[in-house]
Amino acid sequence: MEKPANGIGSEAGTERYRSKRRRHRVQGQLYRSDEAREGVLELERALLGDNRSLTRAEVAAEADVSLLTARKIWRSLGIPNLKDDDAFFTHMDSEALTTISNMVREGKLTEDASLSITRSVGQMMDRMVVWQVETLVEDMVINRGITDAEARAELLHLLPKLLDDLELITVYGYRRMMNSAILRLALRDEQDDADLSETALPLARGVGFVDLVSYTSLSREMNEKSLARLVKHFEQRCAEVIAVGGGRIIKTVGDEVMYLVESPEDGARIALTLSKLISEDSQLPEARVAFVWGRVLPRLGDIYGPTVNLASRLVALTEPGVVLTDSSTADALEGDERFVLIPQGVRNVRGFGNVRPVAITPGIGNELEIEFE
Repeated sequence: MEKPANGIGSEAGTERYRSKRRRHRVQGQLYRSDEAREGVLELERALLGDNRSLTRAEVAAEADVSLLTARKIWRSLGIPNLKDDDAFFTHMDSEALTTISNMVREGKLTEDASLSITRSVGQMMDRMVVWQVETLVEDMVINRGITDAEARAELLHLLPKLLDDLELITVYGYRRMMNSAILRLALRDEQDDADLSETALPLARGVGFVDLVSYTSLSREMNEKSLARLVKHFEQRCAEVIAVGGGRIIKTVGDEVMYLVESPEDGARIALTLSKLISEDSQLPEARVAFVWGRVLPRLGDIYGPTVNLASRLVALTEPGVVLTDSSTADALEGDERFVLIPQGVRNVRGFGNVRPVAITPGIGNELEIEFE
């Protein structure tokens, strides 16, 4: 069978196809057009100070660190493994390597601590930038009436105009959250260390879970965009209520949000408000909510301990529209007229044996004031 004279199957056609692919490649990446390629290069210069041109050995030498140390730091940041001849870095990378390694050299941090902090930056920033990029693309698709592909192409021109503002907001948010963390630490010094036994977990805190009902079946019925809108709306509503109530979100996993509070009263008010607002929201299915007060162990931005496990088990037992807690948390809320506590039947809870859940319902007093747009 003869090869076509001008198609991809011909030698001339194959060479033209390969040449076209080479033109649209930038350091291993394939782009739709020369315009897209140039847009990426321009954005890269804005983000990294220059286009990537240094190998891992070159950037490590410039930072005066061993390649082993550099690779540890890059793994912590989430940078993939590279080959010796991959030109992946810029001079900004060497400055970052110098800063991170100097914290250890100058005795400010141990190596383990510096890598842990670096890992926190890599993990949090990865999620943050994906969230921001998806938000910008979605906003353009909805409000400009363009396709997803067109929005992603436009993103290359939009981001350089937003970088300074996004960076300012990021630094502001970091400093604000750091200040809040220090205030929580000061509060712990006054309250949590009193009568703390050697075996007790360090923090007395409330842990709450919010779980959407029928999420699995809904996710099978919805298309990708509808499901994304539902999850976004759910997380946004939870974030607003939890923030107003004085709590903070520990993590979200699709249909479930886990939050932490400083007092049992705050935790109960947040739980009741979440249950009420979600049940009244036509865009969301019903939700189960559970909240437990006890001691927890904070670790790498997450929390651990029996209190967390019990709250997670209780939310699985909760009926839609109901808020459950345990008898110990109910005792801490006893006498507060804002809450009506209704003991439930004994249930066998995995890992805890027989537990008597208590339903929390609204009593007398002001609800959390939530202003949705």
